Amino acid sequence: MMGFELEEIDHVAIAVRDLDAAAAWYEAVLGARVTHRERIEPDGVEEALIKVAGSYVQLLTPTRDDSPVAKFLERRGEGLHHVGYRVSDCAAALEAVMASGSAVIDERPRPGSRGTTVAFLHPKDAFGTLIELVEEQPAGRH
Repeated sequence: MMGFELEEIDHVAIAVRDLDAAAAWYEAVLGARVTHRERIEPDGVEEALIKVAGSYVQLLTPTRDDSPVAKFLERRGEGLHHVGYRVSDCAAALEAVMASGSAVIDERPRPGSRGTTVAFLHPKDAFGTLIELVEEQPAGRH
């Protein structure tokens, strides 16, 4: 056992060029509405979250040309960007991943959207998938 476990899928992130058009499509075609919208300036993105049971679909669009999502869209086009897994302690989970020798993007947890704490794992050791560890903060700590 690694010292932590994945509790559930927090979100599936989809990179899009037009956030409003993507949100409108989800509502018109799938009947799913955006429940949260936020700009994450340090990452150069804007997100629209669509609640699906206890998880989210995270629609992401770049807010500047040098953001990782802008580079992703340029290289690969629109589509699945990463998977976020909920953990109870992001710092402990990240330590365990680093202790295993797996590559990480974030060496320390950092603030995420919705008041969460997050850390990204490098896709090279995760079979080509960018993984985000997500710790939700207890109510009142946002």
